[in-house]
Amino acid sequence: MATTMTPAQAWQKLLEGNQRFVEGTSNHPNQDAPRRSSLVNQQNPFAIIFGCADSRLAAEIIFDLGLGDAFVVRTAGQVIDDAVLGSLEYGVDVLKVPLIVILGHDSCGAVTAAKDTVDTGEMPKGFLRDLVERITPSVLAARRAGFEDINDMVVEHTKQTAERLLDSSRSISAAVADGRTAVLGVAYRLAEGRAEVVSGADTLGR
Repeated sequence: MATTMTPAQAWQKLLEGNQRFVEGTSNHPNQDAPRRSSLVNQQNPFAIIFGCADSRLAAEIIFDLGLGDAFVVRTAGQVIDDAVLGSLEYGVDVLKVPLIVILGHDSCGAVTAAKDTVDTGEMPKGFLRDLVERITPSVLAARRAGFEDINDMVVEHTKQTAERLLDSSRSISAAVADGRTAVLGVAYRLAEGRAEVVSGADTLGR
């Protein structure tokens, strides 16, 4: 059974949890044995969080969530690939989740690596090269807009990731067009612990 929340209600719930986290008053909800037992045969998350794999960006903690609340997908630099797209489409099409949050953060190592590659022309080795290649367009877009600070580049990359998701997935773009889900770009500030919308607020509806 899918959640009955609207995209706007889902974001409000995340905002409230993040505010508690910022203030140091987290409730740590849905983390007890009865909650665990209730989820054995089903899950009804109200949000999909696609974020960076950085250890400082633990989604359930910064939004004060518990078991079954969020369907979380993470890659370094929140880079999209086919497995990510499949996971997000599962969340929207099968689990009927009303909100996707693309979660970036300041001081991102993956974005910094892409910026360094643009600056030096030296590509990293191994599969890190694949990450850098996928983030480089965001670095270039930020520079075209006059931004040189790494945190401004993170915001641009978060926006670009949200756009790429909608461009790449017909089912998710259709769900957004129908008002069944929304895609928000959100930037997280490590020092403050605060998550702020940087794109997609117009998709929330009411």
